[in-house]
Amino acid sequence: MNKVAIVYWSGTGNTEEMAKAVESGAKDKGAEVSLIEAANFSSGEAEGFDTIAFGCPAMGDEELEDTIFEPMFNDVKESLSGKGIALFGSYDWGDGQWMRDWEDRCRDAGLNLLTESVIANNTPDDEALGKCKSLGQAIAV
Repeated sequence: MNKVAIVYWSGTGNTEEMAKAVESGAKDKGAEVSLIEAANFSSGEAEGFDTIAFGCPAMGDEELEDTIFEPMFNDVKESLSGKGIALFGSYDWGDGQWMRDWEDRCRDAGLNLLTESVIANNTPDDEALGKCKSLGQAIAV
């Protein structure tokens, strides 16, 4: 059985809602899933999972949240080699550049992005939640 972690940071609840949809999709495919807030995740814990989906909204000038999520992600990045990775998050302004930059950082680090990232403008609508659920199904196999 695939062990999946869904690690997220959410300021307004939008990215948390997306994380729960990813969780639902992964569980539908029979994965053992742990939903974890970013402040409670470390490189040591990453080793216990086959696949990890990371969720973070755009903050500031289209960047990852920098007090909790960014330090956590930098800490665990070295322990992600050989694991399947997926990304998701929400934004309020701009055009999703933060996600493209994040994907590039992951590729530059040699990480294995399993599926297309999912972004939602503000509160995720039914289409975005459906894509999150599909993301969860894709990473569960």
